[in-house]
Amino acid sequence: MKSLISIGDLTKDEIVDVVQLAVRLKAERSQGTFVEGLQHKIVGMIFEKPSTRTRAAFEVATVELGGYPIYLNWNDLQLGRGETIADTARVLSKYLSGIVLRATSHSTIIEMANYASVPVINALSDLEHPCQLLADLMTIYEKKGTFSGMKIAWIGDGNNVCNSAILSCAQMGMRVDVACPPGYEPNADIVLRGQQLSPVRVIHDPLEAASAADILYTDTWISMGDEAASAQRLRAFSRYRIDEKVLNTAKDDAIVLHCLPAHRGQEITDEVMDGPHSAIFEQAENRLHAQKALLLKLPL
Repeated sequence: MKSLISIGDLTKDEIVDVVQLAVRLKAERSQGTFVEGLQHKIVGMIFEKPSTRTRAAFEVATVELGGYPIYLNWNDLQLGRGETIADTARVLSKYLSGIVLRATSHSTIIEMANYASVPVINALSDLEHPCQLLADLMTIYEKKGTFSGMKIAWIGDGNNVCNSAILSCAQMGMRVDVACPPGYEPNADIVLRGQQLSPVRVIHDPLEAASAADILYTDTWISMGDEAASAQRLRAFSRYRIDEKVLNTAKDDAIVLHCLPAHRGQEITDEVMDGPHSAIFEQAENRLHAQKALLLKLPL
């Protein structure tokens, strides 16, 4: 594993290694013990889009591992004035031990990785969000103790997080049901890749998807960049909310995930988000531990 561009870059064994290391690091951190595996390492963090959890988790993770994070706002770099991604990658590779990149286009991350001589981590693109899924899988592992035989139901937009969920959960042998409105399905090629690994369905009935699910997962109906279509999306997704009715269709011990930020009352109700089935804030905490494990596994 030189870089992490897609969650599909990781084998099942590599995902298990990251998750188990993250669980161990979490336990050690709670006892005040820290592994310093990034001494004298500088991690550059280039963000073309806003971030709360990804940026904070990567910065804290780098510091706690003994390294030093440098935040690089896209518009503060020469990238914002037209310097090529290739030239930026070549130059930053001379200074940095690794690059964390959040970009509008997935092709930007691929190009950065192609020209950088240091590891590049996809911190979100329009196609995938692999770092989020490492934390999600860690949360599922903590709550369920296994991946095998689990069913995850995605309710809502077939977006970048959904794409990564399909690839990673199928890789781990989980059944995946995606319920979304017509026209908002996940990437077709990713669905086909997932179906080669495990049963993956894309349907339009949220109750059918949630039936007997072990994990319910949702995300905002209006992702970054979709704001101009807000009214249209609110109409299209009005049935795709995780509420008590959907939760009651899942298994009695089902957990609920949301990658945040949440628009309470839209894709998820307060009662579910703050209720006993919610693992959402543990999931958010696990961004730190999973990203810390990822940094240790990459050749920085």
